Amino acid sequence: MNKDNMPSRKSEKSLNKFERRQQDNKTVKHISAWIIGILATVIVITGVMFYKYVETSLKPVNPESSKVIKVKIPVGSTNKDIAHLLEQKRIIKSATVFNIYVKTNNVSDFKAGIYEFRQSDTIKQISSKLQEGGKPLNTKEETGKIMIPEGLNISSIEKEIVKKSHFSKSELEKLFKDEKFFNSLVKKYPALLKSAQQSKNVRYRLEGYLYPATYTVYKGMTAKDLIEQMVEKTNSILSYYNYFTEIKNKGYTVQQFLTLASLVEKEGITEKDRRMIAGVFMNRMDVGMPLQTDISVMYALNTHKTHLTNKDTSVESPYNLYKNSGYGPGPFCSPSLSSMKAVLNPLDRDKKYMYFVADLKTKKVYYSRTYDEQIQKQEETGN
Repeated sequence: MNKDNMPSRKSEKSLNKFERRQQDNKTVKHISAWIIGILATVIVITGVMFYKYVETSLKPVNPESSKVIKVKIPVGSTNKDIAHLLEQKRIIKSATVFNIYVKTNNVSDFKAGIYEFRQSDTIKQISSKLQEGGKPLNTKEETGKIMIPEGLNISSIEKEIVKKSHFSKSELEKLFKDEKFFNSLVKKYPALLKSAQQSKNVRYRLEGYLYPATYTVYKGMTAKDLIEQMVEKTNSILSYYNYFTEIKNKGYTVQQFLTLASLVEKEGITEKDRRMIAGVFMNRMDVGMPLQTDISVMYALNTHKTHLTNKDTSVESPYNLYKNSGYGPGPFCSPSLSSMKAVLNPLDRDKKYMYFVADLKTKKVYYSRTYDEQIQKQEETGN
């Protein structure tokens, strides 16, 4: 054979390497496909098992049981605490599934009290009972109910309590100034109250932390018991909606968050306007502009006015957010859940609105980017 027609050893080696590489690639592909197949199977099996687990856990523990099980839900219990307690008492099968149920069905406002459950109760029935409320933990005689509307400050809340309870004005005023009582609440609700404890020049440390709701007063109940219920309610709301995490992620302290929510509460009426106004306040903060809200001045003056004078807006007070930039010492009232949501979900920030004015007759709110536009709209609305 002609030497020129014979394949070289180098060519043979290259060919062998190429064939081995192809074989290796095929092997890798087979192994990868095998691994992916196994992972997919595991995921499917896990998903099916989890679905069956949830489906089973949603059913009553014992549909045939009629035995009554008494459960005491303490004041300050979170939904997770309640779920864990119910699982311990064998009233539900899974605390995890119970928490998933109440979260996905937006079930909230569980009340402290003494309850009677059965293992034949469904999760829906259990949730409904917890919302309706059980027998009071304090079995003493009920003496009245106090309804605290949204947007009241502590001075106004104090008046409502005095009207509907056996507590005196002097007793409440002393309590709201009691640092020892406040610090005891900080120990119980640190995530809620730590930033309030660190704030300076506050009028009332609990301003903004007394949740607007209806509270029952019992014979023998103390003012401390009542105020703690209000604080606990705020803590429960922020915990249930996972707001503590959202507040931190957005760079606020709880004190700053509730301050903005309290201003939004007093400035806006509709959900949309509250979200828009929250956006205006944030736009001002971004450029270092004072919040310039009349609410802050009226709180500083401890009065209510339809129109403020230049003298009013020049008052020396840390709460005057015409003269002072930032958030000021703290909240101005107890905000609603709607106002809290607005602060966490502001609207139209990209439109760069820096001003707003409300028509006092129609209640419609107008927004402006510049001061000149604001002046024009004030003239048009008569403000």
